[in-house]
Amino acid sequence: MFNFEPYNFKVNRIKIGIKNIPLFLIILIFNSFLANLNAQISVKNEIVNDTVPKTDTLKIPAKEQLDDVVRTKAEYNRNDVNKKMSFFNEKAQMIYQDIQIDADYISIDWNTGIVFARGKLDKNGRVIEPVITTQAGKKYETDQFTFNYKTRQAIAYNARTEESEGVIVAEKTKKVSDSVFTMRRGMYTTDDYFIKKKDTTADYYLLAKDIKLVKGKTKTQVITGPVQMYIEQVPTPLILPFAILPFSEKRSAGILIPSFGEREDVGFFLNGLGYYQPIGEHFDFKTLIDFYTKGSWNIRPELNYKKNYRYSGNFMAEMGTTVRGIKGLSDYSKAATYRIGWRHQQDSKANPYLNFSASVDIVSNKFYNNTVNNNYFINQNVLNTQQNSTLSLTKRFLTLPITITGTASYSQNFTDNTVNLRLPQLNVAINQFYLFKPKDGGPRQGLLENLTINTGLNFSNYVTAQGAIMFKKEMWDRMQTGLQNNIALGTNTTVAKYFTLSLSANANNVLTTKILSRSYNPVTNTIEDTYNKKISGFSTFSTSASMQTTLYGMLNFKKGSAIQAIRHMMTPSIGFTYSPDFGAPGWGYFRNYYGMHGAMSAYSIFEGSVFGSPSVGLIQSLGFNIGNNIEMKVRSKKDSTGVKKVKIFESLNLSGGYNFAAPNFKWSMINVNAQTSFFNNKLSVNSSLVIDPYETIYNDLGVGTRTENFGRFSLQGFNVQAAFPLNSELFKNEKEAKPEEIYKTKGEIRNENYFFDDHNYAHFTQPWTLNLNANYAYYKTATRFGNRVAALGLDGTVKLTPFWNINWSSNYDFITKKIGYTRLGFNRDQRSFIISFNWIPFGQYKVYDFFIGIKANILKDALKYKARSFTEPNSPF
Repeated sequence: MFNFEPYNFKVNRIKIGIKNIPLFLIILIFNSFLANLNAQISVKNEIVNDTVPKTDTLKIPAKEQLDDVVRTKAEYNRNDVNKKMSFFNEKAQMIYQDIQIDADYISIDWNTGIVFARGKLDKNGRVIEPVITTQAGKKYETDQFTFNYKTRQAIAYNARTEESEGVIVAEKTKKVSDSVFTMRRGMYTTDDYFIKKKDTTADYYLLAKDIKLVKGKTKTQVITGPVQMYIEQVPTPLILPFAILPFSEKRSAGILIPSFGEREDVGFFLNGLGYYQPIGEHFDFKTLIDFYTKGSWNIRPELNYKKNYRYSGNFMAEMGTTVRGIKGLSDYSKAATYRIGWRHQQDSKANPYLNFSASVDIVSNKFYNNTVNNNYFINQNVLNTQQNSTLSLTKRFLTLPITITGTASYSQNFTDNTVNLRLPQLNVAINQFYLFKPKDGGPRQGLLENLTINTGLNFSNYVTAQGAIMFKKEMWDRMQTGLQNNIALGTNTTVAKYFTLSLSANANNVLTTKILSRSYNPVTNTIEDTYNKKISGFSTFSTSASMQTTLYGMLNFKKGSAIQAIRHMMTPSIGFTYSPDFGAPGWGYFRNYYGMHGAMSAYSIFEGSVFGSPSVGLIQSLGFNIGNNIEMKVRSKKDSTGVKKVKIFESLNLSGGYNFAAPNFKWSMINVNAQTSFFNNKLSVNSSLVIDPYETIYNDLGVGTRTENFGRFSLQGFNVQAAFPLNSELFKNEKEAKPEEIYKTKGEIRNENYFFDDHNYAHFTQPWTLNLNANYAYYKTATRFGNRVAALGLDGTVKLTPFWNINWSSNYDFITKKIGYTRLGFNRDQRSFIISFNWIPFGQYKVYDFFIGIKANILKDALKYKARSFTEPNSPF
């Protein structure tokens, strides 16, 4: 049964309900607020019970998709709101955090976070401008690039990455993280043309199927699987199972790859196997080992050090055994060799008052002859007859006029295997000073005000011995110790306006710890020298006076003649020297011994000492010297003044002397020295000759005896040396145009130094040098005919092409009619490679050396090939 309300009541209820709608809404909103508030209070209570106070509560917002602002720009851009994508065309750029992408086209999918970039395409769809991605200052070039800014992973195609001296190009590159990249079919090359984009094809590259690039804070490493070398895109049989290439501004430790091969004299070999280890910031160490199957071996450790603006240097050693031939046969030989070196150089700015330097190179006596290293033959070290080593420490003072120098020297003579050792040697020098210089600082005048004093103190330990006893007891027993003081006085003044008068005196004082005792032993029929330990000394002195002036003469010719004038400058000087006879018995510096035939002979007890022995004989000598300089002026159309100077004699000196105290042969030898040049100073000539004013009479055997017959001048020695350096510039016609000025067609990539004519023939410059050195000498001893020396030396270079260079050196002895040391060298610049061949075809050491390798430092020790011959007398090379 249904109950129906009246209609008007219903209407009233509807009206009342409409009026209360706002109230209902307020109640609903308030209830909702209370519910939310209760929920927040509940959450807050839970947090308060955990760690956070009620007063510090914050509501955490939802995480944004982007960690930074994305900045974009392009010539044209479009946004698809429905798909949440953005598109940028032409000169498009996107910057997000530390990544910048520049491309012809960029699209961004804001849903997935994927950014796609593509390079500019030509009408055939080929990329002509790459995508350039920059991250942390490093640039990468790719054809296409996909990057997810959410995961920070990326994939690139044909990515180009420059590392150190080379570049890596991979078909596909995946960025796993900011520091790890994986690559598929990646190639690495150091070809400069390819790196600088002068050529689209590298002349060589290393190809690996899989590459992993790991970037660190200080270094980058490339780790690969199997690697194959390609030259001009042709695969070679050079395959490595793996490769690890470190790229770093800092040095990295690693194994040094050896070269291998075979030599007939030493067998199969492995050369240059070693290890490199940097030590701190200023040091590095490497060691190399050579192995030969016939028993030879060699080890070469080396330590280098450098501190900028302070010092630099290196220690090195080389030791080993050289075995040649077959044991038991006549050609078998075995020799141990060693070499010790130290180079140290101090920067001049490091300390101007204290300087230390070292140049040490000590070798075994037959080192250069027995070593298996051909470089010593090619570099002419094998021709050395002497080798010197020196350590030096110099101290200067800011306020004191004193210089203190300490040295140690070691000199080896390979001819007789003797060694000279000075250890140590100390020199204290006082700077020259004027004893009576004017107090007002004005100009010095007269003999007293120009009087100078030079003095110093020299201490030295010295020994000469055979190399076999060096640093043994026998050597130390032979060592001589001495102390020397030298005082030199000198002054000069002008006399009669045109003459210079010079006076000097010299005193020398020496102390030694040993004196010589000499006697004849009739049993052994020898003269025996014994050094007795005793402190003793001697003093010597001498004085001299000289007068000098300068004379000028001019000879003028007619106006318009080829020779305009001749100028002669003469500098004559005459001097007198006095020195006592320190061999007189009164000085006590000399003693006598009886020889084999009973004759008494004198000797100095200081003979063989550090600072020598006193001179014998009274000297009251009058000496003369005449210096000459002769020039002339000639007409010249090439000179702007119309004349030029030509040197006839740069110097022409004549000198000699007369000793009033000499018992015989009072006149000395007369010496003449001359120096001049020809062909605009291109050819320089130096000559000297010695003339004896006394007659020499020769017997039937050609043995000469000098007599007192004065005035029978005879030539005793003559020497002339000529040097003529020639080069292509001397013969170049200044009016002749260069190839680039004549031929407008220039060579294409890698051949820019060539210019082509209309018939496609190449033209280029061919610079060359040729140095001629001639020497002729004649020395007349006690024989009638004397000895002669006549030799011609040649060395030079010629550039056959811009990339082919030939160099050589040789000499010919006209007396023996033999060719001396001769070397030929060929060098080929292959842009990324260098090829060299050195050959010694004549003489005792006939060897050759061939090398081909990469120029870049990172690969020059890894990719190289060497071939060497051996020093076999009957070798075809």
